[in-house]
Amino acid sequence: MTPQQRQPAGRATGGDRLGRLLNLVPYLLARPGIEVAEAAADFRISEKQLREDLELLWVCGLPGYGPGDLIDMALDGDRVTITYDAGIDRPLRLNPDEALALVVALRMLAETPGIGSRDAIERALAKIENAAGELGDAPVAVRLPAGTERLEAVRGIVERRHAMRITYYTAARDETTSRVIDPMRVLMVGNRGYLEAWCRRAEATRLFRVDRIDAYEELDEPAAPPARAVPHDVSDGIFHPSTELPLVTLRVGRASRWITEYYPCEEVRRDGDEWLVTMRVTDLGWAQRLVLGLGDVTVLAPAALVVRIRDQANAALDQYATP
Repeated sequence: MTPQQRQPAGRATGGDRLGRLLNLVPYLLARPGIEVAEAAADFRISEKQLREDLELLWVCGLPGYGPGDLIDMALDGDRVTITYDAGIDRPLRLNPDEALALVVALRMLAETPGIGSRDAIERALAKIENAAGELGDAPVAVRLPAGTERLEAVRGIVERRHAMRITYYTAARDETTSRVIDPMRVLMVGNRGYLEAWCRRAEATRLFRVDRIDAYEELDEPAAPPARAVPHDVSDGIFHPSTELPLVTLRVGRASRWITEYYPCEEVRRDGDEWLVTMRVTDLGWAQRLVLGLGDVTVLAPAALVVRIRDQANAALDQYATP
């Protein structure tokens, strides 16, 4: 087997290359003048890949990239020698605290439902536990957040390709409904589990937060999403504001400034000791409940939301009126 055959194209990841680069410098320092072919064979990569790694190392350094900050080397034909190591003179080693932190994080990741590449996570965990020795066998209990069992149960139904009947709470409309759905996949977005499915009631693809599913039942019939059931693009999050949604303008005080970091906003502008905030919302009822739950917020637009807030505030005040 030649070095070119050792690592088929497409299998290496950025993490693989970073680990190799961190170990390549001390390896070459210990073997000045080593042949490129021999080094490539030791790292089980092709000579072409090794030369690309050397080119990348040659431009690595501290910001400013002066002559004394970059890794320097001499490449004489088929032989390479490191002439300046920029302080990377030892293979990467984890201290006990770092190793234990990685073990705990990987154990939690391996137990989290809906996570892909579980085999890769378990392989990485096994390597770190083996390298950590006795520390890797430490009895560290990993306790997952509440609702994990439900997420795992829903994931099982998706894998069995069965339809479901769910009772679901919709926060935007503050209502609970019962519906039959055809599950498509389970997603983890922002530390929350979502069930993506074709909703027969809405006749559209919907994302259901698993923690808002009050009850569920696995049906005997198979899940059969129609051809027009297109998965959502969640690469930029769940909520995608569009110009068709109502635009809300608020005057926000310091105590409620946090909403500009928690919710997507189109504009946040300082106005004295307050902020003018514009944001798209899926439903004015949701916006009404949000504003009423805040203390130092004034609604400027739209007019319909201003009327809603005023009417509900007056109704609340009437409850205190003396008969």
